[in-house]
Amino acid sequence: MRKLTALGLVAALFLTSCTTTNPYTGEEETSKATKGAAIGAATGAVAGLITGGHGAKRALIGAGIGALAGGAVGGYMDQQEAELRKELQGTGVGVTRQGDRLVLDMPSNVTFQHDSADLNARFFDVLNNVAKVLQEYEKTVIHVAGYTDSTGSEGYNQRLSERRAEAVASYLRAQGILEERIVTRGYGETHFVADNSTPQGRAQNRRVELTLEPVTR
Repeated sequence: MRKLTALGLVAALFLTSCTTTNPYTGEEETSKATKGAAIGAATGAVAGLITGGHGAKRALIGAGIGALAGGAVGGYMDQQEAELRKELQGTGVGVTRQGDRLVLDMPSNVTFQHDSADLNARFFDVLNNVAKVLQEYEKTVIHVAGYTDSTGSEGYNQRLSERRAEAVASYLRAQGILEERIVTRGYGETHFVADNSTPQGRAQNRRVELTLEPVTR
């Protein structure tokens, strides 16, 4: 019972703390996808990525990057968020704030062609802008999550999602982002944010998400 209560609190906090900037209007709003997938994200993808990032945090501290004190985290993430919103305005990439984390939602029309892990040409500029900010804010771990729609077998989609996550991570490394800062994971067709029975929904589910988390003491 206590576990169920805790999960409910996580989902509630997830809903109340998530805001996103509409990439087309520039207005801040509560994400519809976040509302629909709050419980799944809070207990699945986000939790899995953040857990996987603990090793990255330790590696960065060990490498002398250092960590942020508790009182400095909010301001650090505020500044990073403002820079990302500025750099990504008009690109179609959504920026969502979840407490002290930032999530960059990169949809399929920006990232990859259907059934491919090759980066779209227009995606290069987006990732260049992201890397520019990440180079400035070096006390940030980057969790790269790949997703697919439900077309094809589950095993195939899992491998495709892993390749997509690694393609993004590889590009960021090529732009000078330390390998120790990046954690990758593929989620296949799980953790969908839209209806897979429609072309529009499947397009939304074919995506990459970057979750940015501060390195704290």
